[in-house]
Amino acid sequence: MKNSSADTPRCDWDFKLSAVISSSSPSSDAIGVLEFDPTNSLLATGGIARKIRIYTAANLKEGCDYCIYTPAKLSSLKWKPGSGSRLLGSGDYDGVVMEYDLERRLPVFERDEHGGRRVWSIDYSAADPALGASASDDGTMQMWDTRCDAGTSVATVRPDRAGFSPVCCVEFDPLGGPTVALGCADRRIYGYDARRAAEPVFVLEGHEKAVSYARFMDSETIVSSSIDGSLMTWHVEDRRLIRRYRGHVNSRRFVGLSVWRGGGGLLSCGSENNRVFVYDSRWGDPIWACGFDTAPQQNEGFVSSVCWRQTAGDCCTLVAGGSDGVLKVFEGRPRD
Repeated sequence: MKNSSADTPRCDWDFKLSAVISSSSPSSDAIGVLEFDPTNSLLATGGIARKIRIYTAANLKEGCDYCIYTPAKLSSLKWKPGSGSRLLGSGDYDGVVMEYDLERRLPVFERDEHGGRRVWSIDYSAADPALGASASDDGTMQMWDTRCDAGTSVATVRPDRAGFSPVCCVEFDPLGGPTVALGCADRRIYGYDARRAAEPVFVLEGHEKAVSYARFMDSETIVSSSIDGSLMTWHVEDRRLIRRYRGHVNSRRFVGLSVWRGGGGLLSCGSENNRVFVYDSRWGDPIWACGFDTAPQQNEGFVSSVCWRQTAGDCCTLVAGGSDGVLKVFEGRPRD
């Protein structure tokens, strides 16, 4: 592991707040998930308000275009690859995975594979978009095929076979590789080959508490987040910890994690001190942070979700959502 404490972080970016989108019901509208579609033209949000909000990315400050009401609180959203931004999957607090047709604004697919236990995360395979996966409080990751009847799983994976620890996140390699990564409450990150998921192809250990997120930076590098208050980057092939990142506050909540893959390794996460943080993967300390406080009575708030708009070029967009239901949009430009 590289000793990042000996390096002085350098911020090569200027970030500016470009828009604030307030919630109409801040007392019950915590944002749990933000997802840009594959074309980066639409943004979907979800949370405890039991609704999916769809925004046009180019006009975020104008507010949401429309809402779809859901039967339960949402913990995860994911756009289905290859659907022309028409199909959006969701995972909810009741353990149900659903798929919505946004043109018809109706659910077209539903699965309940987790016995009513909360689904924390869902994802689709970039190589085979009909293949999806869900991670749950029941200690399993279920892989399923949207072409098959509900109740028929492609695979059931239980990473922690002894302790039945909840599986907090799942992500397929977004570049189309066969690996699917899981973050588990037993403090480990597991990798499986989606084609034969009987045994993990790697296990990464180093976090001191539950792993809440695991994201691919590329096919060989994963970044993880834990309620031990740290992010970590890992080289998958040799199971090597590359660097640990500290600065944000995270001891018990999901605060989001996002990787800007076109931006030379920028990472972002929320924080329980109501700030959004950006890290450069080259340094262990944050290069930028911004507070979310909007009123003195909201001192118990926290930044609960973040998402980079996956665009290439000299500019970047970061959207962060708060436990008060507020969205903030930040635009970044390289410094001269």
